[in-house]
Amino acid sequence: MTRNNPIISRRNVLRTAAGAALVSVAGCLTDDGDSGTPGDGTGSPDGEGPLQRVAVEGTTLVVELSPDADVDQINLIQPNGELFGTRDVAAGVQQVTFEIGTAYEPGEYRVVALKGEETVTESTTDIVPEIQIQDVGLYRNNPDKPWDEVYGDTETDRKKNGEAFVTVANVGSGPDAVVELLFSGDVPNPIEDPRGGGIYDAEQVVIAPGETTDLYSSSFPFGTETENGMGCSPDGNSGQFTVTVETRVAGNRISKSYEVQYSGSDDMTDCEVTITEA
Repeated sequence: MTRNNPIISRRNVLRTAAGAALVSVAGCLTDDGDSGTPGDGTGSPDGEGPLQRVAVEGTTLVVELSPDADVDQINLIQPNGELFGTRDVAAGVQQVTFEIGTAYEPGEYRVVALKGEETVTESTTDIVPEIQIQDVGLYRNNPDKPWDEVYGDTETDRKKNGEAFVTVANVGSGPDAVVELLFSGDVPNPIEDPRGGGIYDAEQVVIAPGETTDLYSSSFPFGTETENGMGCSPDGNSGQFTVTVETRVAGNRISKSYEVQYSGSDDMTDCEVTITEA
């Protein structure tokens, strides 16, 4: 398997609204060192045996060992049974890491601790991302967002009225990356962005488990009115649009629909746009 380091936007930090970058996903260890998997999917900081904690931090799987662990190698086994990687454990070392990035196979992984060729203990953990669309909005309704820092100069009415964000959250147990952002339906500018994946200033945005992030659109979906007349006008109109994000790890396309109502001038300078979940 090819495992590439994630390409992170230089402004990705601006897109992180909230969330913990640390999600523990390991099974709890029993008193005799055998592995088990708790129902809540959390790690076991008080685990017994050599494997004290197995957790995903960002795009890295962290394995913490007890101070008296008598092991010299940690293997990480993929869901298909193939070896993902091996880490030697020198005397006194209590932590090893595996960079899983955003090109891994989601599923159940096994962490195997060995002494020589003998297995001392092992633990299983699910590393499965789950991206959800939580919110969508545009400049005029959310001026507190860091628009100027993301887009740069936003003095023109066209840009200010067309800029949009989509809030996504990773509620799963593994990292993922959004590689495409699309708007379709009754928005003034429902085009597939010819400049890339529709995310401003990024080929992909990495989202760690437990993290919530704002994606900023590069296609200005609420910009210039299209031929079908959708958008602001003195008479007002309404419709429905769909936001779609594509993820890298499993290649999923996640969509969510919203109702939209436009009222006001057709030049967008005096326009009210109300967005609600469909």
